[in-house]
Amino acid sequence: MMDWILPLALILVGLLAGIIGEKVIFNRLQKFATNKHIPGSNIIFKSLRRMPFVWFMLAGFSGAVVSAPIKADIIILLQKLTTIAFLLSITLVLARLTAGFVSLYTQTAERGTASLISNLAKAAVLGLGGLILLQTLGIAITPIITTLGVGGLAVGLALQDTLANLFAGFYLILSKQVRTGDYVKLDDGNEGYVIDISWRNTTIRELSNNVVIVPNSKLGSTIFTNYHLPAKEITLTMNVGVSYNSDLEQVERITVEVAKEVMQEIAPELIANEPYIRFHTFGDFSIDFTLYMRVSEYFDQRIGRHLFIKKLHKRYQEVDISIPFPIQDVYIKENVNSDEA
Repeated sequence: MMDWILPLALILVGLLAGIIGEKVIFNRLQKFATNKHIPGSNIIFKSLRRMPFVWFMLAGFSGAVVSAPIKADIIILLQKLTTIAFLLSITLVLARLTAGFVSLYTQTAERGTASLISNLAKAAVLGLGGLILLQTLGIAITPIITTLGVGGLAVGLALQDTLANLFAGFYLILSKQVRTGDYVKLDDGNEGYVIDISWRNTTIRELSNNVVIVPNSKLGSTIFTNYHLPAKEITLTMNVGVSYNSDLEQVERITVEVAKEVMQEIAPELIANEPYIRFHTFGDFSIDFTLYMRVSEYFDQRIGRHLFIKKLHKRYQEVDISIPFPIQDVYIKENVNSDEA
């Protein structure tokens, strides 16, 4: 029994060190990094979660194996199992870090990131870690790689549609024709915000909160409008008509003032781009013009139109500018017989 005291003590020390390292040291370092706003710290600590406990336990177990009174072949087997567990944990941490930093690199402040890139980066690290693990165990990886190459060719022929979607997703991401967070409208009428580009589909969330799933290959070959390219800011246009007896100088001044008020509410950062109007038509019952006003993004057109119509209608009433109803004058000419006159 005396020979087992040291191994059991090492296991116990590893367990206690793992608990202290995870619950005390690790959590304090995480809080410190969060308070200091260190870039990427959230990804690092999320990737390392539970790993200090595992590594301390493996260290204690490894020391216990060496000092335990057991046969040499059993020691070798347990050391291999410890090495496998350690390499698996390292591979998992590296995969998490790779996926996290790829996501951080490809996203912007207001956008998400396409899961296709981060998942493929994670899979690549896991695959490489698996090959290193096999090499460590003494298993030749060259035949495995050769088999995977030949088998991959056969699988590629059988999964042409899947691969077409995969490469179309790569093309969409790398060409930056569509990105997560963009508002797009397809030629079939579907429109909404792109929330993800996966290995097979692009997910679009409509304004009604429904989800449209579009295969990457179809999105890559269809005609669509991206309302966030080349910039999110767009020009809102409103067609208005005023009566013929209106003072057009006054109409222009008041309309622009109202448009500025609306911009101040919904897009104050764009106020330097002053709104303007252009008269263009002598209509049947009104003089027509178009207002041009910048808004922050496509969705803001709704609230912009709402506020502009309310405020403009109120201001026109205050200064007695009328927006005429569609009217039509009908003149009837009576035929009078000269003999009866």
